Parts: sequence; C-alpha cells; structure tokens
Amino acid sequence: MSQLNVITSPDRATMGRAAATHARGLLEKILAAQPRARVIFACAPSQDEFLENFVAQARNLDWSRVTVFHMDEYVGLAATHPASFRNYLRAHLLQHLTPGEFHSIGGDAADAAAECRRYAALLDAAPIDLICLGIGENGHIAFNDPPVANFDDPVSAKIVELDHTCRQQQVNDGCYPTLAAVPTHAISLTIPVFRRAKNLSVVVPGPRKAAAARATLRDPIATACPATILRQHPAATLFLDRDSAALLT
Repeated sequence: MSQLNVITSPDRATMGRAAATHARGLLEKILAAQPRARVIFACAPSQDEFLENFVAQARNLDWSRVTVFHMDEYVGLAATHPASFRNYLRAHLLQHLTPGEFHSIGGDAADAAAECRRYAALLDAAPIDLICLGIGENGHIAFNDPPVANFDDPVSAKIVELDHTCRQQQVNDGCYPTLAAVPTHAISLTIPVFRRAKNLSVVVPGPRKAAAARATLRDPIATACPATILRQHPAATLFLDRDSAALLT
C-alpha cells in the first residue's frame, strides 16, 4: 500500500503555491529542531511554479544554516550553459536566497568519475533533511531512468546514460532544440539518496506527466517506473495538478 500523501490542485499555479507552503513549513520545522538543514532541489521547468512561490515564502528563514545540493548535471556541460542545471538553480533559487553552502555538481569536471565520488562524499557526510523533486515522463527520479535505476545502488552518485524518453523530454520542455543536441550522459544522484532522505516533496505538473503519475501510484514497485519506490517512503508528499492527475480515478 502506498504511503504517498497525494495533493491534487486545479492548476499549476495553485499546485506551486501548495508545494511551496509545504516545503517551507518542513524547512521551518527542521531549522527549529536542529542547527543546520541539508536540502536537495530538482532543476527542471516542472519546478518553476514551485520555486517561484518557495522563494517568496521562504525569504525570512535563516538560510545561513541551510546547505543546498542539486540532483544531477549533464556530463561535459559548463555551469554557464543555458541548459545547465547549475544555471537553472542559480536563476530560480540562488540569486534570491543565499544558503550557507551550495554544493554544485561539476558536470564539466575533467574526471567525471572522480566528481561522482567527491559529490557522493558530500551527500553522505550527514543526513539529507528534505528533497524537493519531480518525476520524469519515463518515471525517473533525478536521472535514474528505467535502464539504469537501482533501488539499492551502492553509491550515492554515478554517471548514467540517458534513455531516449528522457532525452526527448528535454526537447519537449524547451531546454534543447533537437534530440541530437541533448547530452547523452549525466552525473546523477542515485535512488538510495531519496530513500534515505527524511522528507520528500514531489512536484509533478502537466499533461505529459499523467502516465508517469499514474504509474507511480498504481504500477508494481519496480525499476520499470523508478518513481514507484517513493510509495515506500514514510514522509513523502506528491503534488499534482489537474492535468497530471487526469489518469487517476
């Protein structure tokens, strides 16, 4: 049986506000209970409404006590590239709020395998208090597409090859003009990072996510839809809008 708490809103704007209120409340409680908070954010157009509202609602929190991570980055892409996830997070979060620390994934590092080990060590140094994530059209979380997803991955970050559906989503989202332009590999956090995190806030809007939302909630828990593992998390909330919830009855 699913432990996922599901909140459905009539539109993306309402969904974004609801998810932001939820995440802001969680972060406030975390900071009230402990000296520092460690938070991971997704970087994708699906998170636009959430992050816009979150920035507005969370300005008065003590961000000097917050350490921020992100969950993936294309191999070989500079931080200044328009489609870089580091660039996205700076535009949508970091230029508005100033965390005590921001740990970025160096997708353009000379040694991608060493970068995975470096980032995994940072993630593993202390518990992750909150992850704000989305779900891909193929059911991925971070870049754990079905062919590479491993619910019991022994490492916290790894190099992955992106599958066709994942790469096409980047075109559908307007991040790249053609499929050929989309990078083929990325550094991604692995699924155990999500399983170990204390809280998950999952934001999944839009009609192209309806099949993934249904699979997440209804399909067998398996790597064929990696997001199904979220049903086993004890403190996860899934935010949908009317379009992404269209296949649920």
